[in-house]
Amino acid sequence: MKAVIVGGNFAGATAALELKRKLKAEVEVTLIDRNESFLYIPSLIWVPFKRREVKDISIPRKKVLEKRGITFVQTVALSVDPDKQEVYTEQGTFPYDELIIATGPKVNYDIAPGVREHALYIGTPTGAMKTREKLEAFKANPGAIVIGATQNAGCMGAAYEFLFNVEKWLREQNIRKKVDLYWVTPEDYLGHFGIGGMPMAETLLKRFMKMFHIHYRTQVGVEEVTATNVRLTNGETITTNFVMLMPPFVGVDFIRNSPKLDPLANGFLDVEDTYRHKKYPNVWAAGLTVNVPPPFVPGKVPFGVPKTGYPSDETGKIVAENIVRVHKGNTELKAKKWGEIPGLCVLDAGKKEVLIVSNKLFKPRTFALMLPNVFYDIMKLMLEKYFLWKLRNGYSNMP
Repeated sequence: MKAVIVGGNFAGATAALELKRKLKAEVEVTLIDRNESFLYIPSLIWVPFKRREVKDISIPRKKVLEKRGITFVQTVALSVDPDKQEVYTEQGTFPYDELIIATGPKVNYDIAPGVREHALYIGTPTGAMKTREKLEAFKANPGAIVIGATQNAGCMGAAYEFLFNVEKWLREQNIRKKVDLYWVTPEDYLGHFGIGGMPMAETLLKRFMKMFHIHYRTQVGVEEVTATNVRLTNGETITTNFVMLMPPFVGVDFIRNSPKLDPLANGFLDVEDTYRHKKYPNVWAAGLTVNVPPPFVPGKVPFGVPKTGYPSDETGKIVAENIVRVHKGNTELKAKKWGEIPGLCVLDAGKKEVLIVSNKLFKPRTFALMLPNVFYDIMKLMLEKYFLWKLRNGYSNMP
């Protein structure tokens, strides 16, 4: 059996390694990705503050994968013809028996005028390094700072983390009193996170905002960003020379260029709870490629759900297990909706942290806990070290 995986970070790498581990010589696994290295994306929030370099959170893929008998091809995947069972790339055509699409998303910087040109974004290595440069320049000319998320965004957690890290950095640079710090979010309330909130989340974050003297606006979107201000959907204009926003994610060109896959308007794939394509039984989606509709009705401003590393890793395992079952003639597949995957997150708050744990990502839940640690972000550090160790050694079967 030939299995091709397009995309090789949390979901794709896990799926590839699990398939090879479980089927061994029964499967030829090829992983295609445009980038040479795995990237531990959650730690990009530390790069602007020189707490991490990009190389510290990157692991070359080739050595890890080929040690496990997986072929790694570094190239750009262009499209797929699911009828012919062929993936087209800049380095040729790859036929498959089973296809896993784990491309992740791309960022919709055009969600509002000026976001692309004037707002920073910390979700890529390039964006994180550009933010570092901007912070260095900001020290000589401090003013108001706007941090937050735009309408339709789903990754509010990283923006919260960056907010509190910036606040700490401002104090370390002895310029905090010169800076009005603003948080803007489409969330219905602080701590909604796109998951319907957590017990005490709003209360805790309101306390943080008051303690750190942060102005906040909820239920707002971004109308326009210019070189000197941010205009919000509530009519307010904030004069600023530093803006970091999390725009929404949309599907990548590989999916949009493959119309037979029936991508949704947002470019993601609508799949079954087994992560199997609804039309093509040998096509699967894992990680951020999966469309996840919000389990709630937003208020004034639309926003989405978070798609993070832990659910991505879990969906990679589910897809691999289901392909193994299909290969062995087992018709009973494993099914688990994205929202039924346990919630596990450590929110960094500038060398402080909040541990977020729940039995399900979405409500209704039987267990949900937010536990602040105001002394040191030890769990955030441990989680990073664990995932990097796991990726470096190819231990895909571990949690």
